[in-house]
Amino acid sequence: MSTSQIAFLKGHGTENDFVIVPDPDNAIDLPASAVARLCDRRAGIGGDGVLHVVRSAAHPEARAMAGEAEWFMDYRNADGSIAEMCGNGVRVFARYLQRAGLVEEGDLAVATRGGVKKVHLAKAESLSGSAAGDITVSMGRAQFPREGVTVTVDGRSWPARNVNMGNPHAVAFVEDLDHAGDLFREPPYSPASVYPDGVNVEFVVDRGERHVAMRVHERGSGETRSCGTGACAVAVAAARRDGLDPSVTGAPVAYTVDLPGGRLVITEHPDGEIEMTGPAVIVAEGHIDPALLAQRPPLA
Repeated sequence: MSTSQIAFLKGHGTENDFVIVPDPDNAIDLPASAVARLCDRRAGIGGDGVLHVVRSAAHPEARAMAGEAEWFMDYRNADGSIAEMCGNGVRVFARYLQRAGLVEEGDLAVATRGGVKKVHLAKAESLSGSAAGDITVSMGRAQFPREGVTVTVDGRSWPARNVNMGNPHAVAFVEDLDHAGDLFREPPYSPASVYPDGVNVEFVVDRGERHVAMRVHERGSGETRSCGTGACAVAVAAARRDGLDPSVTGAPVAYTVDLPGGRLVITEHPDGEIEMTGPAVIVAEGHIDPALLAQRPPLA
């Protein structure tokens, strides 16, 4: 571990917050224990995850994508586990690149473990606070595995639709968002074999025509204020429930999704491509004490 100071920034997308660690040459060792300490809200910086910013050519998992995307989002959950994708994280990742002068407004590509994502940064007069323009991310296409599950919380049970957005989701439509419970732990579901590596669980209520609200338990992080891939999964699940399929009608379908941390607009196009539009804000920057990353985990 290097003894020099390590730069970081803090940002959020609809209050899904992240510690950003710029590391173009992939020189910083970030084991799971170090990520968990960074995300600790009492003893660390605090966040729902870490955005490790690496040039694609410098990371073994992203070299094959370097010809399409210069930058790789090496995303980690708050517990240190590796995740395929994070929709809000991509927007914050792009905002960091813009703030650092590495990209300009307009279109860019970001490599992720869920593939290369296309991003559009809207023009804005300022990059400070909410004055920055919204960011649209092409999130790929949803897959609908046949196997579903039943989610149970405090004696209530609901069928949950299985949606894969590059990571797994179980979407349950409920009468009241309070029925989701505290969401500190992964809600029980059956059969467990459908999601051998765990799942993001969304609880959804209707707010109006093509307008829903949700709460989410994110795999590896607990309840978060927002989840971009979860909002996409919820929007397409709601569309299918409502009998709307752009591949059949030939017209895009947009849903407004309210989350505890803000609002996202999810649009599904006739070719199946899903776009997510919402804000991304950088709120702080500083340096990490190398001793924090070098600490050994406590004895069990």
